[in-house]
Amino acid sequence: MAIYRLARSRTITRFLKTKICPFENIHERFITPNHSLFDAYSSYKTLAADFTRKPHELWDKTANILAFRRFESARAGEQAEAVAYTDDDDDDENQEQDPHDVVQAIDFPGGRVTFTPQIKFISESTDKRVPCYRVLDDDGYPIPGSRFEQVDKETAVKMYKSMVTLQIMDHIFYEAQRQGRISFYMTSMGEEAVNIATAAALSPDDIILPQYREPGILLWRGFTIEEFANQCFGTKNDSGKGRQMPVHYGSKKHNFVTVSSPIATQLPQAAGIAYSLKMDNKEACAVAFTGDGGTSEGDFHAGLNFAAVMEAPVLFICRNNGWAISTPISDQFRSDGVVVKGQAYGIRSVRIDGNDTLAVYSAIRAAREMVIREQKPILVEALTYRVGHHSTSDDSTKYRPLDEIEHWKTARNPLARFRKWVQRHGWWTDEEEAELRGSIRKQVMNAIQVADKTEKPSLKELFTDVYDRLPSNLQEQEKSLSETIKKHEQDFPADVPL
Repeated sequence: MAIYRLARSRTITRFLKTKICPFENIHERFITPNHSLFDAYSSYKTLAADFTRKPHELWDKTANILAFRRFESARAGEQAEAVAYTDDDDDDENQEQDPHDVVQAIDFPGGRVTFTPQIKFISESTDKRVPCYRVLDDDGYPIPGSRFEQVDKETAVKMYKSMVTLQIMDHIFYEAQRQGRISFYMTSMGEEAVNIATAAALSPDDIILPQYREPGILLWRGFTIEEFANQCFGTKNDSGKGRQMPVHYGSKKHNFVTVSSPIATQLPQAAGIAYSLKMDNKEACAVAFTGDGGTSEGDFHAGLNFAAVMEAPVLFICRNNGWAISTPISDQFRSDGVVVKGQAYGIRSVRIDGNDTLAVYSAIRAAREMVIREQKPILVEALTYRVGHHSTSDDSTKYRPLDEIEHWKTARNPLARFRKWVQRHGWWTDEEEAELRGSIRKQVMNAIQVADKTEKPSLKELFTDVYDRLPSNLQEQEKSLSETIKKHEQDFPADVPL
């Protein structure tokens, strides 16, 4: 009787006519996630073979299973109502409809979902990759028909000067580490456009949650070369009091949350900060950066999912530079990069040329406007390339071909491309270029020399800024440390005061 009632359904009858197993749903309760659809049909064949040998036992089992499925369907029916509608909801009510055109649908949480009698799997990929927004070609000429935000002379020149400053600063600080003057450093070489153009497109009120290759945003907002040097050298003038690793910058004044070494922890934090801005009706958003490697972290999922569900005004920017230290993106994911991940979370997304300064500026400016206006998150994937090593602890020539690095360093250099565009407008000359580079180099060298000779923070700062009143266990530790240093003064750095 159970099979008879099941078969009376028009949908099930259609299944039977097309010779699709009427028991196909049964196997779901008995197959592990490692089984495939073909295992289901194998199970059906086994059932059919058993039926010829032990028909009564199989019939009892089948009846029990179908009874359970009817109970399960009844429970689902209490939560969602099945409705019939046509392919075109706007058709006139009096228009005669072909009964075969009527499809079944269910009002499920999140929206109406149609049923289909066909088994259709969503493809793992599409034939065409998501296109990449670009304005300037490799020679700095605007692509015909390109649409972009117009940039005036003052802004364009400031952007270019900032990119040059960041490049020179990276080179000199990197060499300082090689000389043993600082313990660690990471460059932004090859990714200057993502840094500076993004900073120019944002508001100073927007809160930045960086990964570790975004010092250009601080530079744009007024963080001085001396402040960069003080942080890397851990001097008493460092706002972080020497507690952080080099390049782990932070500045409350510039709305720049301190860099954190663990990968992707800033993404769920950004969702929370953005929601706070929303509750306070601020005309600002949170801007969170990550690399392609960061998208493999669980915090990427948590951050984007929270932001989407809570409709938090946060702009997620992924610098897809091709490598997560020594891991290429081919070993990171099988999807079409990062941009397609946004849709899975219900987040609007765009892919841009991260080495095209005008493209980055225009896309980030447009994205920010949408984030503020609609109070919803957006994901931006910037395709760029890490020309330098991952850090001073890395040698990328061990896993990347030299000609690949050289190609991106020269033919796809973001500074060279933008400079050509600026010069064609008559806003920059070779003389100004030489003067700028000489001046910046002197400033950076002087800042390093001063920081190198500046006293370190007092040892007492190890115990401050956490508790309002120091607990007894920390008081004991501070006393013990002081006594130990007095006994072994010769082994203690002279530039660290007690």
